[in-house]
Amino acid sequence: MNNIAVFGTASDVGKSVIATALCRIFRNAGVDVAPFKAQNMSNNSGVTPDGLEIGRAQVAQAEAARVVPSADMNPVLLKPNTDIGAQVVLQGRAVANRSAREYFGDTSRWREAAFESLRRLDAKHEMLVLEGAGSCAEMNLYERDFVNFKSAREADAAVILVADIDRGGVFAQVVGTMALLPEEDRARVAGVIVNRFRGDASLFLDGIRILEERSGVPVLGVVPYFRGFSIAAEDAVPLQSVVDPVGVPDSRKISIAVLYFPHISNFTDLSVFDHEERVEVHYLHRPRSLDGYQALVLPGSKNVRGDLHWLTDKGWATRIAAFRETGGVVVGICGGYQMLGRMVADQHGVEGEPGEDEGLGLLDVETELLREKTLCNASGVTCSGGLAVHGYEIHMGETRLCEGVDPFLKVDLRNNVEVSALDGAKSVDGKVFGTYFHGVFDGAVFREWFLKSLDAGYVPAAEPYDREQAYDLLADHVAEYLDMELLLSIAGHSEAVE
Repeated sequence: MNNIAVFGTASDVGKSVIATALCRIFRNAGVDVAPFKAQNMSNNSGVTPDGLEIGRAQVAQAEAARVVPSADMNPVLLKPNTDIGAQVVLQGRAVANRSAREYFGDTSRWREAAFESLRRLDAKHEMLVLEGAGSCAEMNLYERDFVNFKSAREADAAVILVADIDRGGVFAQVVGTMALLPEEDRARVAGVIVNRFRGDASLFLDGIRILEERSGVPVLGVVPYFRGFSIAAEDAVPLQSVVDPVGVPDSRKISIAVLYFPHISNFTDLSVFDHEERVEVHYLHRPRSLDGYQALVLPGSKNVRGDLHWLTDKGWATRIAAFRETGGVVVGICGGYQMLGRMVADQHGVEGEPGEDEGLGLLDVETELLREKTLCNASGVTCSGGLAVHGYEIHMGETRLCEGVDPFLKVDLRNNVEVSALDGAKSVDGKVFGTYFHGVFDGAVFREWFLKSLDAGYVPAAEPYDREQAYDLLADHVAEYLDMELLLSIAGHSEAVE
C-alpha cells in the first residue's frame, strides 16, 4: 500500500493538520504526493487555478505537497447554509442544496464522483494522503459514509488513527474506535498518532504500552502541542474556543473585532493578522461594546439574509451603526460586503426562502443573489492609491453601486484572463469599504496600508509571515516525534530518505 489515510477518533483531533504535515514530510523525502478528502463539510473554501471550488484545508495540503490544487482533491464539499442543510459542491461546482436527510438518504451519486476523482489523482501521483472526516467509527452512518474506510479501501491505503490527548479520554478514543470497526477495516489500521500532548512525555510511556496492547497497533508517536506554525483552518470548530474573549481590547495593540455569524464562512481571511504582534483579533458573537476597537470586520456568510436577521435580532445592527458614527472603520468581505448595503434580494431562493431584506445601509449598494456562482482567482489595484491586491472570489450574488458611490478596486485579472472590471464599494470618507476579494489582507502592501490607516505608528514586522516556512516548521515538528522509519515503511517508501 503506497497511500496513507489519516482518520480521526473524533472531530477536531487535528487530523487535517497531521495530513498537511505528512504531505510536506513525504514531499521533502522526495515522494510525489497529493492530498485527497472525498467529502468535506466546511464554509472555508478556496478556488483552484482553473476556477473550481474546494475546501481551504485541501488547498493548504496541496501547497504543503507542492502540487497545484485541483477539484479532484476535494470532490464533494458541503457548505452548510442552515442548521440542517447545505449547498453541495461537486467536483468544484455547486450543483444542489440538500437537507441532511436528503443528502444521506442516498450517497451513491456523491461516492461515485468522489472515487472517480480519487482514481484520477492516484494515477497522477506516486502517493496520496487521504484525510477522513469526523470520527471514522460513527456506526449509525457507517454504511453511508464514503469519506473514511470506503475511501481507504478504494485507495488501498494504510490507515493512521489520530487521537487528541488534550481533550482527555485518549485510551477510550483509540481502543473504542478499534473495537467498533469491522474486522476488514480494523486490519487496515497500521498505527496511531497521539496528538496535542502537553507536559513530560516520559510520563506517558506506560500509556503508549497500554495503547499498543489494547489496540493491537503501534503508536507512531506522541506529538506535543505546538503553536509555532499556522495553517488555514478546515472549519469553524477551532474558532469556537476563542469567540467572545473575556476582557477589553488591549490599548497597546491595533484591535480588530470580527463578527462571528451563525453561518460564518472563510474567516481564514483574517488569519494573517495572527502573525502581526501589534494586532489582536477578537471574534464576537454575543453583543458587547465596541469601544476600544479600531476596526470591525463583517466576514463571509453562507446565509446572508439569515445572518442579517441575526444581526438585527441580537442588537448588533444598532451597535455597528454607533461604531460607524464614532469614526470606527467598518469592512465587509463577500457576504459581509453585501450586508453593508441597502438591500439583499434572493428572488430565486438561493440561500433559503425567496425574498429580500434591508441591509445595514452603510454603503449605497444593492445585491441580488443569483443561481450561478462566481468562482475565480483575481488581482487588481485599489481605486485610490493604486495598491496591488490579490484574492479569490466565491459568491452567488451581484452587487450594484447606486449613483455617486465609488468602487473600491479595479480588477485586471480573473483566472489568468485580462479583464477591466470594478469590485466593491467605499464610503466618501473611506471609513467603510466592502469587497468580494477573499484573502484581501494576505498581500503585505495592502495589509500595511490598512493597519497604518488604523494606527499611523504601525511598523511591519522585520520578518513577514512566510507560508512556505510555516509548512516546513509543521513538518519538522511532527517528524521529530514520529517513528519515521516505521511511517515510511507503512507507506511503502522505505527507500525514501530526507
